[in-house]
Amino acid sequence: MAIPYPHALWGRLLSLALAVGLSALIFLEPQAIAALDGKPRAMLLTVSLWGIAAGFVHGTGFIPRLAFWRVCFHPATAWLLMTLGSAFLLQIS
Repeated sequence: MAIPYPHALWGRLLSLALAVGLSALIFLEPQAIAALDGKPRAMLLTVSLWGIAAGFVHGTGFIPRLAFWRVCFHPATAWLLMTLGSAFLLQIS
C-alpha cells in the first residue's frame, strides 16, 4: 500500500522554508551543533540533515518513484526530523 503523498503548494512551501531556515542556521551557526567540548553531535547532525534533504526534495516538487525513497523523503518524515533537529538545537543552545 502506497503512502499518500501531498501535492499541495502550501506543504511544499513549508518544506522548502523549513529546509532553508534550518540549513542556514547550521551553516551560519555551526557552534549550535557542537557540544561544550567542541565536538559535533553526530546524531543531531544526521537527523537534521536527513530532514533538510527531505524538505528540499519535497519542497522542489520531486516525487520519488520507489516506495523506499518515498518514505525516506516523505514530507511527514521531513517535518518530523526537522522539528526534532530544531528542538534539540534549541534545547542544547
